[in-house]
Amino acid sequence: MTKRAATPAPLARLRGLAAAALLGLAVPALGASPPYPPSPVITGVTWDFSSLRRSAPGSDLWPVTWADDGNLYTSWGDGGGFGGTNDLGRVSLGVARITGTADSLGAVNLFGGYAAQTPATFIGKAGGLLSVGGVLYMTLELQDQWLKLKIGRSLDHGLSWQFNSPTAWDFAEPDGAFSDMTFLQFGRDYQGARDNYVYAYSQDKRASHDSVWRTNTIALARVPKDQIMNRSAYQYFAGLDGSNQPLWTTDINGRKPVFSDPNGVGWAVRVDYDPGLKRYLLTTWHAWDGSWGIFDAPEPWGPWTTVAYYTNWIDSYPKFGFSFPQKWQSSDGRSFVMVFSGTGPYDAWNTVKGTFTVAAPAAAAPPPTPTGVRLTVSP
Repeated sequence: MTKRAATPAPLARLRGLAAAALLGLAVPALGASPPYPPSPVITGVTWDFSSLRRSAPGSDLWPVTWADDGNLYTSWGDGGGFGGTNDLGRVSLGVARITGTADSLGAVNLFGGYAAQTPATFIGKAGGLLSVGGVLYMTLELQDQWLKLKIGRSLDHGLSWQFNSPTAWDFAEPDGAFSDMTFLQFGRDYQGARDNYVYAYSQDKRASHDSVWRTNTIALARVPKDQIMNRSAYQYFAGLDGSNQPLWTTDINGRKPVFSDPNGVGWAVRVDYDPGLKRYLLTTWHAWDGSWGIFDAPEPWGPWTTVAYYTNWIDSYPKFGFSFPQKWQSSDGRSFVMVFSGTGPYDAWNTVKGTFTVAAPAAAAPPPTPTGVRLTVSP
């Protein structure tokens, strides 16, 4: 997104908040309460800030997907990507391939950016990337207007992109519905998905707020995984029935929020599945000062609970786009590497390691005492 300046917190307050974060404490925003009750599964987060790594200074956003070739793919906005700066190799949108680990990162600019393999051929911002069946899909927001979106695909792992139309937009609703669409991430090339649908989330009703930067709700859609480019195949979450099962409608105006936070829902929502914990992890910022939250649920539509709700996380620079690539999760789902972006020093590819604290399983009830049983005692 367009770069914005931010004022850091006073040093004393910054140190106090950083110390709390180091201890894994979820510090609530001043005057704000989490919108959902505490998670019954994930009871805390511990951050290893000594692991914080930064690359690609001047480039932001970074949606991530794990592709069939075993690599991660990502996109950035307004910078030169890996090896570049805010000015060197600057493009509106670029795509890169990530190999290695967060500590030993290998990155190649594929589409746009510094020393890219192919030049960028369009502008905009990617809210989401997804790999399904060896094909990469991208959601592209209309540059500087942000209320329209189209979906593209790449058959060559990000080197070139195809859209349904060079000029028309797949989502061009008056209220800006699904103009900030991101995809729910499962495993490698969508392995481990719960069904044959792709799920997509978006900060909702952007046109009805004073700014597209922050609203109060998130919308959910689904589409068969072989119909991602077909707008008419999308269905929209329309609430829950009496058995708490999701209702779906083909009428986009009949959608209902899947997530709400009166304190704010910022753009660059991310949702990742953690198979070790069997929880869906949703992240979004709620104030433009480093305040954000992690939420979890047993299903893509909830019910949501709060893992952590931060204010001025690390410091007061705004941060966004927090994701947990499944490739970098431990098998038990507790240890992870998080990718995020932001402004100021965080206007870059940032990774940090962390650990989820998980609630102890409920103790098994003792077996019932047998009745009516005669004991035979051997002589």
